[in-house]
Amino acid sequence: MKRDMDLVRNLLLEIEDGRRAFELMTPEIAEILGEDGAGKMPREQAELIEYHLALLGEAGLITIQAKLSGAVWQIGQITWAGHDFLDTIRDPAIWRETKAGAKQAGGFSLDLLKALAKGLIKKKIEQHTGVELDL
Repeated sequence: MKRDMDLVRNLLLEIEDGRRAFELMTPEIAEILGEDGAGKMPREQAELIEYHLALLGEAGLITIQAKLSGAVWQIGQITWAGHDFLDTIRDPAIWRETKAGAKQAGGFSLDLLKALAKGLIKKKIEQHTGVELDL
């Protein structure tokens, strides 16, 4: 299964908005998947969400309280690192530019995406304020 960074972003935004449980076999899960969920069977959608929640936990971006029977995941919270990453990719325009830059480079890691997004934000701040940031 491939890692989908749009889904990573969507999940983080959902959790930040207060979602603490993901019932994976429900119709609302397809909404989180967006275009990637179209045409997929409910079990495939559930596996995709489950895989990405596990990745978020492994990356230290969220804490997972429990995985309950019936494909229900209980989320603890977003970690400091998760908030930092989300803050760099929150803006849809920055996210589009970040993904485009990573695609042109032919590959990326979580750290590279974060660094690229931070660079774009830094550039935007300098353009709007005239203050050169030394980060």
